[in-house]
Amino acid sequence: MTNPAISREVVHRFAEACSDEGDAFQPVAMRLVKQQRRLSRYFEQNGQPLGPIPTQVAIYMLSVSMRVFEQVGGRMRKVSGDDIAAAQAKVEAHLDSLMPADTGLGARAKAIEGRAQPHLLDEVIWALYERPEEDQKDDEQKVDPALSAMIYILLWTAIEALDSCWSPPATLPQA
Repeated sequence: MTNPAISREVVHRFAEACSDEGDAFQPVAMRLVKQQRRLSRYFEQNGQPLGPIPTQVAIYMLSVSMRVFEQVGGRMRKVSGDDIAAAQAKVEAHLDSLMPADTGLGARAKAIEGRAQPHLLDEVIWALYERPEEDQKDDEQKVDPALSAMIYILLWTAIEALDSCWSPPATLPQA
């Protein structure tokens, strides 16, 4: 069973705050990635076929996702290999309905019921597929749409695993 969903407004506000911090977010990102070493190794290993730039984008988005959980509060235990395997199995069960990696992927992803933290996943879709050009910062890396699908699948797996390890606070923050 998944935890209560963090609101879309809260997710977007916390994610944008990470982006707005620019280089000042880097030490926070490094700390979060080190805290979840098993999950970050999973990303490094499974992201290799993407190439260096898309892998960096994926790891950055992973750190932003972890930061959202951290800022919402509650407790997060370390993700185990079993947590990753369970998350992978859940995601793999939906790959046929998610693919192909085309312009409709975002809509198909949003239609999948039972995703953990759907608003966080929708933020990932927005960043990878829907973000208007004028909202992109000059230093942001653009990623090929086919590689974006692979990044989304990695992040979906990570968010499922993180959500399974998260004990939310008694009250979630509101917009």
